[in-house]
Amino acid sequence: MNTFALPRCKLLLLFLATLVALTGFAHAQNKGEPGKFDFYLLNLSWSPEFCSIQGTGPECAAHPGFILHGLWPQNYDGTYPVSCEPTRPGPAHPEQNLDITPDRSLLEHEWTKHGTCTTLAPDAFFALEHTAFHSLAIPPLFSQLDHEIMMKPAEILTEFSKANPAFPPGSILLSCGNNRLTAIEACLSKDGLKPMRCQGLRDCRAQVVRITPPTTK
Repeated sequence: MNTFALPRCKLLLLFLATLVALTGFAHAQNKGEPGKFDFYLLNLSWSPEFCSIQGTGPECAAHPGFILHGLWPQNYDGTYPVSCEPTRPGPAHPEQNLDITPDRSLLEHEWTKHGTCTTLAPDAFFALEHTAFHSLAIPPLFSQLDHEIMMKPAEILTEFSKANPAFPPGSILLSCGNNRLTAIEACLSKDGLKPMRCQGLRDCRAQVVRITPPTTK
């Protein structure tokens, strides 16, 4: 049985609790049955905010920009299953996924809480995460940013819509906390990861959000 290194488990839980507080809302969680969900929610955290949480390792800062927080089974009514088989072993080599999720504790959390609610084997689940991660194009604005800027949520979503013409309206959402960009989310079909309009979810309600640059230049 594979076991993950958990040097920052408690701090990761603190991060997750903080993230919920930052976004200003949370969806209902239910211990579910593997495979019983409606679609996937892809969450890409904005690394300046993610890495500012105490406990993330130095490898986090080496991945500026958007990083994969998770690919989460989700239901149309806003609920989602969690920890369907929490004792199910994870991938034999989790470090192979540090290219998109630069934190081992987050990888462990992602598999135990969300991956076990699919019917996929661990390696197949993380391969699906890679596919989902690379399916969403990041607008050049975010990779070229070298100073803090302020934008309306609608303006940010317009940039993502332009970069992803295959994504229909309402399939990409913005998350924010304390009027700062925290994540971009995209809704993908359970079968084939096809972009689809989000259901049962809320996006950022701020009028304007600050965007912290991914690196200091």
